Amino acid sequence: MSVIVFGGSGFIGSRFIKRLYDIGVETIINIDKLSYASDQSNLDFIENKKNYFFYKEDINNKDKIRDIIEKHNPKYFINFAAETHVDNSIESSYEFIKTNVLGVQVLLDLFKDYYSKSNKVIHHKFIQVSTDEVYGDLTITDNPFSEENKYSPNNPYSASKAAGDHLVFSYINTYKLPLVITNCSNNYGPNQHREKLIPKTVYSALHNLRIPIYGDGTNIRDWIYVDDHCDALIRVMNSKCNNTHFNIGGDCELENINLVKQICNILSDKLNNKADFKTLISFVPDRPGHDYRYAINSSFIKETLDWKPEKEFKKGLSETVNFYLKKFQTE
Repeated sequence: MSVIVFGGSGFIGSRFIKRLYDIGVETIINIDKLSYASDQSNLDFIENKKNYFFYKEDINNKDKIRDIIEKHNPKYFINFAAETHVDNSIESSYEFIKTNVLGVQVLLDLFKDYYSKSNKVIHHKFIQVSTDEVYGDLTITDNPFSEENKYSPNNPYSASKAAGDHLVFSYINTYKLPLVITNCSNNYGPNQHREKLIPKTVYSALHNLRIPIYGDGTNIRDWIYVDDHCDALIRVMNSKCNNTHFNIGGDCELENINLVKQICNILSDKLNNKADFKTLISFVPDRPGHDYRYAINSSFIKETLDWKPEKEFKKGLSETVNFYLKKFQTE
């Protein structure tokens, strides 16, 4: 079995490659343009280079990507490649449209051509890794998002991801290709970019910097440990399910302010520090288009593929904080 991973040097993509190694996948091809959110050190665990191939390339470079596909003849295509930082999309949406929409269109066209020439006995599959943000936001009394919810993105990032998803749906309908979309909630764990909430909080606390919280901090997110997300993707990849989409959530809704306070308490315990890091919390003006609440109903994937999140949040958060604590103390 061979798997081609687009965006495999980023936070989730690199953890997914690690899981592929854990289950003994024969050949792994990683294509990543190495943007600011990528980090090759995420893949330092790779020892056997014989079955791992890396290409520094933009998914919009159609000819180069086609050459790589034809060279390796992968069975599965997994697309993590995306611009993901919402604040950056508010500053400028161009790169988000280029990667999250046009890049997806390039990959879909390449997969369509590849699939049409392939031996149909081989069960190829293309998985588009997306986000819960495409659904918009929820009030405190709304039911969590299910696969039946209509898309209603509220910022340039989520709009670009929604557009990419709609392209996938259209290729399913028009070309009858074996495509799957996954919409996941907020991931946390090792090797996340420093701009994200958990590593930013740890870094700020360690350096006695203010810990910025948008608005009043009551915005709610559903958190899932990154390896649980990757395990769900492995289930999707190995299943016979095509032409559908799965919501993947962690069953763990938290207000941002409560998450940050938990991180501060963990840091105080780990550092044997009587200082209250919570005094560094600083409420800053809310960002434009800030969705209030995300929550995922994962019933479909739980029932269909017998998957559920395994990492208990308290343990996962403690392990994650410990990872960043060691990382930032040595920098």
